[in-house]
Amino acid sequence: MSVGLVLVSHSAKLAEGVAEVAAQMAPDVTIVPAGGLPGGGIGTDYDSVVAAVQRADSGSGVVLLYDLGSAQMTAELAVESLADPTAVVVADAPLVEGTVAAAVAAQNGADRAGVLDAAAAAAAPPELGAPAEQATECVELTLTNEVGLHARPAAVLARSLAALEAEVSVRLGDQEADAHSVLALMALGARKGDRIEVCAGGPQAAEALRVVQELVEDNFGDPA
Repeated sequence: MSVGLVLVSHSAKLAEGVAEVAAQMAPDVTIVPAGGLPGGGIGTDYDSVVAAVQRADSGSGVVLLYDLGSAQMTAELAVESLADPTAVVVADAPLVEGTVAAAVAAQNGADRAGVLDAAAAAAAPPELGAPAEQATECVELTLTNEVGLHARPAAVLARSLAALEAEVSVRLGDQEADAHSVLALMALGARKGDRIEVCAGGPQAAEALRVVQELVEDNFGDPA
């Protein structure tokens, strides 16, 4: 069971859209949108948020993300009303980037604190330029999937490396990103036809490079 996510937004369409994007990267995570008023208007609804938390909680806790200040108030009131408010926490993070980072962390098995940290870290710009520490092996690969290292492929890559003892970086031109960070990978802007250099260090460096190469050759599961 993974940590669940609830997205509190003034707009039902916004909450649903962000949930849809994040679900592509974290298919096993319960992400419940709680946007708009029951009648379809713009605003936040306390009862809807409470119900969403109950739906999202599979026993590992829930992290709530919000779009604007009053949505934060609604989220916090909902948490305070729960029988066990310690199992649920409100993240201080951007809604879109925070949800993506939190969803990937939850998909990778992070606990509630880890998911919260991932969401909060998304508030900072993705760090580019830092090479993998003690990189011992590198391989050059050409991206052949249609969207390059966009949202879902970036998440697949980060998720596939999560369990390996290896520091892995992806370089495009003069920019380099931590391969474990979905947001950093997306910030590279790598597209179909781009040639990337993947470097790895650590006990499972060779295995990490093999995983990346297989993903690229398989188009990350997408059509070419």
